[in-house]
Formats: sequence, structure tokens, C-alpha cells
Amino acid sequence: MSLTKTEIVENLVKIGFNRKKAVQMLENLLEIIKRDLENGEDVLISGFGKFSIKNKKERRGRNPATGDDLILGKRKVITFNCSSVLRERFNK
Repeated sequence: MSLTKTEIVENLVKIGFNRKKAVQMLENLLEIIKRDLENGEDVLISGFGKFSIKNKKERRGRNPATGDDLILGKRKVITFNCSSVLRERFNK
């Protein structure tokens, strides 16, 4: 099961934030992350991990429905690398 934005807000409410403030904080945090990624900057959250943009080159692909060959264009993808602290926490 995935953790949703609503569940994150509920957890913030449980630790003492009012619901409106919790929603606003979460939305603002996500907007900051999106803005920095759009500007080509990495987002490093110490103890958690790093979000970054990677450029993918044009490459040959195949349409799985028809089997036809095609060319996949250049694109950017967002990657996440977890911190060693987070990795160690789950590999005890």
C-alpha cells in the first residue's frame, strides 16, 4: 500500500498540527521540490535521499502491442537515490 498525501496530512495532525496548516505545509514542500527539479537542481534531503534529473538519450525501442520498431526520443527523468542512513535502517 502506498502512503498518500492525505495520510501524510493525517500523521501531521496526529503530532499536533492543525489540518489546514498540515495541508499547506505539505503542498508548499512539494512545490519547492518540483520547482527546483524543473530548474535543473538536485534536491537533497539529509538522512533520506536525493532527487535529481537525468537526461536520457534517444534510443531504439519496440511497440509491445505491434512489435514495430520505433525511436524513443530524448527525455528527462527524475531519479531518487536513498541515503546510506535510510538504506542501513532497512538492511539491519
